[in-house]
Amino acid sequence: MPPRTANTVVAAKPADEKITINLGYVDLGQIDLLVQEGFYANRTDLIRTAIRNQLVNHAEVVRQVVARKTLVLGIQHFTADGLRAVQASGEALQIRVLGLATIALDVTPELALAAIDSVVVLGALHASPAVKAALAGRIR
Repeated sequence: MPPRTANTVVAAKPADEKITINLGYVDLGQIDLLVQEGFYANRTDLIRTAIRNQLVNHAEVVRQVVARKTLVLGIQHFTADGLRAVQASGEALQIRVLGLATIALDVTPELALAAIDSVVVLGALHASPAVKAALAGRIR
């Protein structure tokens, strides 16, 4: 059975997450050559394309793992009203997301602790620093 959600909302596309990678000089030189030859607009374009190609190559594995681990794929937003409803029901959420999980800024640390049993996010978790600190022991 999929995990229970609290007012899941699909919102506008959030800003991209920034990452840093280290590349050897030879790899970087080859990337620059492909950019210079017009195959890609810039280094980021090549790296993003390479990552997307790998994700396409492994799409079936990702699909199987998402199903096996009962992860929500995409964006999941938790509101204060939704978490209060979960709390009132006497249940607690097990948040399991592959993508982006957001906890509304008006959610207090106390409400988060009362309504959220565990958090597993493969991607990014956006919440206030206070809520993240309160849930630190429940984030895996």
